Amino acid sequence: MSDPIQPLAGASPMPEASPYLQRILRARVYDVAIESPLDLAPNLSRRLDNRVLLKREDLQPVFSFKLRGAYNKMAGLSRAELDRGVIAASAGNHAQGVALGAQRLGCHAVIVMPVTTPEMKVRAVAARGAEVVLYGDSYDEACAEARRIETDRGLTFIHPFDDPDVIAGQGTIALEILRQCSPPPDAIYVAVGGGGLIAGIAAYVKSLWPQVEVIGVEPVDADAMTRSLAAGQRLKLDQVGLFADGVAVREVGEHTFALAQRHVDAMVTVDTDEICAAIKDVFEDTRSILEPAGALAVAGMKKDVQVRGLSGRCLVAVACGANMNFDRLLFVAERAELGEEREALLAVEIPEQPGSLRRFCGLLGPRSLTEFSYRLADPQLAHIFVGVQISGRADTQRLLATLEGSGFPCLDLSGNELTKLHLCHMVGGRLPASAGAALAQGEELLYRFEFPERPGALMAFVNALHSNWNISIFHYRNHGADVGRIVIGVQVPPQDLGEWQRFLEALPYRHWDETANPAYRLFLGPASQARPSVDGLVIADG
Repeated sequence: MSDPIQPLAGASPMPEASPYLQRILRARVYDVAIESPLDLAPNLSRRLDNRVLLKREDLQPVFSFKLRGAYNKMAGLSRAELDRGVIAASAGNHAQGVALGAQRLGCHAVIVMPVTTPEMKVRAVAARGAEVVLYGDSYDEACAEARRIETDRGLTFIHPFDDPDVIAGQGTIALEILRQCSPPPDAIYVAVGGGGLIAGIAAYVKSLWPQVEVIGVEPVDADAMTRSLAAGQRLKLDQVGLFADGVAVREVGEHTFALAQRHVDAMVTVDTDEICAAIKDVFEDTRSILEPAGALAVAGMKKDVQVRGLSGRCLVAVACGANMNFDRLLFVAERAELGEEREALLAVEIPEQPGSLRRFCGLLGPRSLTEFSYRLADPQLAHIFVGVQISGRADTQRLLATLEGSGFPCLDLSGNELTKLHLCHMVGGRLPASAGAALAQGEELLYRFEFPERPGALMAFVNALHSNWNISIFHYRNHGADVGRIVIGVQVPPQDLGEWQRFLEALPYRHWDETANPAYRLFLGPASQARPSVDGLVIADG
């Protein structure tokens, strides 16, 4: 077991009883909130060699912890204030909490949301009867507009984090954790945006069990609290990343910063891939899908365990939200393997000669492929973009050494953001006329194939190809389905066309001839062929 984490500068390892203790004990949250369960995460526990518990705030009625603080603040307003109405600025989760509180307390709510807010959150707020105003690209811009409307219309502003009553409402999560976990955990990991959640949790925990570590987690591109604590004063970021939109705050609050300075032990920052991996980890243990901000604590916990070498401890991660947009799931799935170091993206150079592709695939061994993109462009050399499932960084290094030692120079692109976002979808181009002529392989044929998606199936397909047939296009991408899909361009000499047809007929896979497909001829077909017209425009040869 490693040494205890060192406290941040200015933090008090043994604070006096927090003045927030009474506020938290008296907080009114259970009119709308549930006491969320503290669930064991068995898969994460085994992998991390620690007892991992998830505080399931994603199970709240609005799928987020935010209703606790919002309702506690609103429940303390006078009837006259409620009758005038309330207003809030939020990226979505606080907005839903305010809207639900307004429903319960019988008052009108106006919510100003950034235009970048996921549509699902906007709809959820409107469905609870709140008046939604979309304004600005970030929380800060939306907040400024909300303050203007507050003055113009005489409404009461419900701050999403920098208000003692809101902080106290969020602090009830710590009250539940310490009641549900006996003895207390060694550490509690908390997502940080404006700081309301960690301020409330830390204030309560440090009042009763100061030896319990409270560790904040932020995205690397929205780390206002991390930077502020390091500087000893609040700093305002020039810009923030929006992937974890629930914590996209440029400046933390005055109250929350003061509490974090006194009570928070450390901060951890994580990148997008690590957040995506944490979303997958929680899904595998709970079958629930957290939003990026909701998975921050898990991502930070994993990183802290790795960096400090923690083992045999009881660790709690607050799963604080599950308002995930469905259209983000593909991105999350693609990046999760990279974040967990279970996939490597490689650029490989192979000699352009029959049999090279088969030899290369043989060197990959039993590893499954996640992506394989190749387009013949040079008569002597080919460059392949390939995604390979690996079992950690050391496995990637072993694979690179094997490929290099066998005459296949390669480059690890796993950490290359340009590759992950763009180039992996852009590998291609036309077959130069010189390449086809130099190889004397005949006209290029294009076929699609479907085969049962199982380990080794792709390699078996490659091995079935005749060594005299030159592969000029090869693209495969694992879509997580039960069927694998490949597109292949192949140059078959005229004398081998009959054998090619017999090969197709003998395959137990479905296949389609796409040689005449206009999309292929427009973007991938040999440069020597005429192109079909687009809106009456004929694309010239070459």
